[in-house]
Parts: sequence; structure tokens; C-alpha cells
Amino acid sequence: MKRMETGAQRAAALEQRAPRLPVRIIPCLDVRAGRVVKGVRFRGLQDQGDPAALAGAYEEQGADEVVVLDVTATPEGRGTRLDTVAAVRARLSVPVTVGGGIGEVADAAALLEAGADKVAVNTAALRRPGLLTELAARFGSQCVVASIDALAGGPRPPRASGYLVVVRSGTERLERDAAAWAREAVERGAGEILLTSIDRDGTRSGYELPLLRAVREAVPVPIVASGGADTARHMAEAVGGGADAVLAASIFHQHHWTVGRVKSELAQLGVPVRPAHPSTAEAL
Repeated sequence: MKRMETGAQRAAALEQRAPRLPVRIIPCLDVRAGRVVKGVRFRGLQDQGDPAALAGAYEEQGADEVVVLDVTATPEGRGTRLDTVAAVRARLSVPVTVGGGIGEVADAAALLEAGADKVAVNTAALRRPGLLTELAARFGSQCVVASIDALAGGPRPPRASGYLVVVRSGTERLERDAAAWAREAVERGAGEILLTSIDRDGTRSGYELPLLRAVREAVPVPIVASGGADTARHMAEAVGGGADAVLAASIFHQHHWTVGRVKSELAQLGVPVRPAHPSTAEAL
């Protein structure tokens, strides 16, 4: 288990992160029964297409990574479908993070063997936080992502962030502060935080910046902001709030934006990004 850090040490670690690396643009594939789906606040899921085909298209547009989340694996008491992971991996050269139904080290090992580069753990880590330590010891912290779904409604600062953790695809609310859990998850071995606002998910109303800032103050590791993206300016605001990467789904699946266009506009806004492939950077 990692040594506990003081607030001053965390602040110093944040300072050491400068200069900022290029911000990663990450399309998210929420998968149910082998198909990509998307709804609003995890409800009303509608079919969006084939995971492998979408993943390949997003890499061609310039995606830096792809996240695959099996949104019904935990509620159904099963692991993520390995055939879906393998099919996505076959279409990609960029990193892939996979989450859903990971309850034991063996589940993570199977996903990594199928082609995942990182595993995202949510419900099981909250039930048994030692799982994060076991995963980090086996695979390294760089492979372990703590996926945190948060909902406004907890105690307000200075006691806490004002956001509570929810699990089981947003169906179960826990009396656990989101920022405090993020801090513990990192202390136990998580090397990255995937932070989703349930209030903003699918609404295209912008990221939940107070939540993002609260978690940024709590942890020194990279944060992937998720939930609410509609424009490149929303993404730039998330970066200003402390995100190292921005995740989006609806705007890509529904062809409102391409990854290349997002990167172009972010660059114009002064956000450092990796260049899109020359053949796709102008795809609008």
C-alpha cells in the first residue's frame, strides 16, 4: 500500500506536473450486449453502432485513446465480454481502457490478455478497496484506473466536496464523498481517475467543474473528465479545472463533432493537444 500523503505533499506533486502534457481526447464506448449504447444519466440507452467499427473510425480521426465500458456487466453479475475487447483491440493501435464487471485480479488479467492496456474498476473497488492494491501490485499502477461516478448532494465544503459516489451504473447511491474516495483510491494504487458526473452525463451541458476541481485538489494522478461535453470550449474548461484528458461519447457517436475538429478548436483555444492524423484533421 502506498504511503499516505499530506495535503502539502499533494499540492507539491501537482506543481511538479507542469509543464502540462498534451491533453488526451478519448471517445467512450458504453457497451451493452455487444453494441455501443448511449443515454442520458445512464438511462434511456439507445443503440449507436458496432464497438469495433466505431473504435476504428475514432482512431482514424485522431483519438488518443478509447475507453470501453460494459455498462451492464456489474448489474448482471458478469465480466466484460472478452470478444468485444478483442474485436476493438484488433482495430486499434492507441491505448484501450476497459471497465465493467471487474471483481478480482483474474478478471483484470483476462481483459489485459484480450487486449486492454488499462482496466477501470468502480463498484468492486468500493466494496473491497484492497482490490486496487492487488491490481497495482500485479500489473502496476499505470494499468489501474479508479472509475468514479459522482452525484451532487453530499456535505458541502470545507468538510467534503459536495458530491457522493454512486455505483452499479448509477443505480445505487453511497454515503461516500467523491473526492475522499478518489484520494483513497490513489493511495491504494490507482494510477488514474476516470471521473464521471451523473448529473451531466449525456446532457451536453458541460462538465461538472466543481466536482473536477475538488478531485483535482485531492489527487496528483491524471484525471479523465467525463459527462456533459458538447463543445471544444467545454473541454477547454475541463482542462482549466484540472483534467488531463477529456472523454466524450454523444458528440462523436451522433456525428456532431469529429476528434480532428475537436483537436483543431482546442488548439485554437490554447489547449495543448497531439496533432490529429493529417488526412483527418480537417474532417469536419
